[in-house]
Amino acid sequence: MTVSLFSRSAARRVLQSGIRSKISPQMGAARFSSYYTPAHEYVKVEGKVGTVGITDFAQAALGDIVFVDLPEVGDEFEKGDSFGSVESVKAASDVYAPVTGTVVEINEALNDEPGLVNSNAEDDAWFIKLEMSDSSDLGDLMEEGAYKEHCEKEAH
Repeated sequence: MTVSLFSRSAARRVLQSGIRSKISPQMGAARFSSYYTPAHEYVKVEGKVGTVGITDFAQAALGDIVFVDLPEVGDEFEKGDSFGSVESVKAASDVYAPVTGTVVEINEALNDEPGLVNSNAEDDAWFIKLEMSDSSDLGDLMEEGAYKEHCEKEAH
């Protein structure tokens, strides 16, 4: 997903309001962590399942989301493959898989309420859940601090 110069002011507002903490405490044997791509997708990892969507920065840059195109359960994607798209009043943009895996769930709520992405991009408005094939894919992604720094650079 590419963020245009036109969208930087909206993205700047998201940064000024702060990116919420995405790393949860360790619970039992599973560790919950979030990772980010330079193209503003996130993956929240719980065991071998990654919950994927677009970040607050991305939704602010896109504006009002009017449609979300999602794959089918069972579809397989390599890291970097386009798995769907988002359309807003400003633009349409592909969304890319941050990790390799098989879709085990899609967020059906986005079919009826694509605007959830604008109000809760990194929580209720996740796009897909992937059973990850290779956790080493996470090594190329940014953790929260690095992602915040990346967004600050793009916003200026």
